[in-house]
Amino acid sequence: MLLGWEVKSIRDGKVQLAEGYINLHQGEAYLAGCNITPLLSASTHVIAEPQRVRKLLLHAKELAQLFVANQQKGYTIVPLAMYWKGNKVKVEIALGKGKKQHDKRATMKEGDWQRDKQRLFKTSAH
Repeated sequence: MLLGWEVKSIRDGKVQLAEGYINLHQGEAYLAGCNITPLLSASTHVIAEPQRVRKLLLHAKELAQLFVANQQKGYTIVPLAMYWKGNKVKVEIALGKGKKQHDKRATMKEGDWQRDKQRLFKTSAH
């Protein structure tokens, strides 16, 4: 459920979904952590709240699937994309699983190796 200024900002591409997540509460789904930057021309008469929690309009069957998936330990529902379909704004969502501690260490180790490899190639090229 969007306000008028939010629709105008989305049409102008002023949306950041990077920190967004879907919160399930009392049989409803809400988009939280999503930042919609207000347009200066569109929000002169209203007090814009860029980070407000927005209700997602979903079918009962879709909500039931999300509730079942969210009950599993370590899973979260995240927004991937926001797009227009006709005159409606759609949010593409996915089920994600957080990394375990040993996964994080492996990722950091791989990043360190890539950095060291770049340094070695740089010094050997000169």
